[in-house]
This record gives sequence, C-alpha cells and structure tokens, in this order.
Amino acid sequence: MIFTETPVIGAYIIDLEPHADSRGFFSRAFCAREFEAHGLKMPVVQVNISYTKKRGTIRGLHYTVPPAAEAKLARCVRGEIYNVMVDLRRDSPTFLRQCAVQLNAENRKALFIPQMVANGFQTLTDDVEVHYLMSEFYLPEVQRGLRYNDPALNIDWPLPVSEISERDLQLPCLVDQGKKSC
Repeated sequence: MIFTETPVIGAYIIDLEPHADSRGFFSRAFCAREFEAHGLKMPVVQVNISYTKKRGTIRGLHYTVPPAAEAKLARCVRGEIYNVMVDLRRDSPTFLRQCAVQLNAENRKALFIPQMVANGFQTLTDDVEVHYLMSEFYLPEVQRGLRYNDPALNIDWPLPVSEISERDLQLPCLVDQGKKSC
C-alpha cells in the first residue's frame, strides 16, 4: 500500500500496490503492520457499507466524540464520491482545515480518516457504494455532525444537492463566539 499524506494531519490517501498477471491483480487493502508503521492505530471492530441511489446526494459531515471517537478507512467500491474531511481536533495544527478527495471504483483509493475529523461525501454518480472499516463500535450517544452548507466551512460541493437526510439537515454549524454561523 502507498500512503500519501493529506493537508489534514494524520489523514492519508491509501493507494493499492497491485500484483498483476494475466488473470488480473491481487493487492492488500488493509494491513495493521503497515498502518502502525505510519503511526496509525486502526483496530477494526466493525465494517459498514453505505449505498446511495442518486447522484448529487450528500451524506454527512459526521464524526464521533470520546470515549468512542472513531477512525475510519473508507473506500468507494461502486460509483464515485467527492469526500470531504474537516479537522475538529482543537490541539491540531490543521484545526478546521479541510481536504477533499475523489474516491471511485476505478482509482481504488482509500481514505484514512482520523478520530475527531468530520467526514462527508457527495455522490458524483448514481448507485454508489462505500465500504468503511471502523475502529469503534456504533454508539448513538457519541454521534455528532456539522451542517454540509455551513458558511464558516464554505465547502465547494461539485454538484447541486439532489438529496440529503432530515437528520443531516438538522446538524449544527460551527459555533463562533456563542452564535451559530448559519
């Protein structure tokens, strides 16, 4: 696997290193030793799949807080997404910095999303499937999120929004001196 740092400290784009022959290829998609060699702790306790029907749909921006803050390894295995991360770690030199990466079934890239980094995506095609390796079990009480259209974030989504869940529409914006930014 090839690990490429992103503008968000601790977040990586992970490319496969395929071993090809006449049949096709074989590649490792996850290796705890390789992750540890890059300082990444990723105990996999759960694997999730999201399926999204419609192009232009937004999911997120989601994150979890301690005591069950989770890291994720996301890979789009069908269709294409525009994945956005926002660093919410107050002690991070990249606090509030964001990074966007296109993931699709053809480029086979994965994205390592550290704890306390909000993550969301917009589907660029119909019929999108994303697989996630999770470092923590799902706990509803630690689930958090930020509004996809928060003016303080000013995320430049590539398409008009075709669909978004009611839950995601109700997510808060960043708080700025006691007032919401949207």
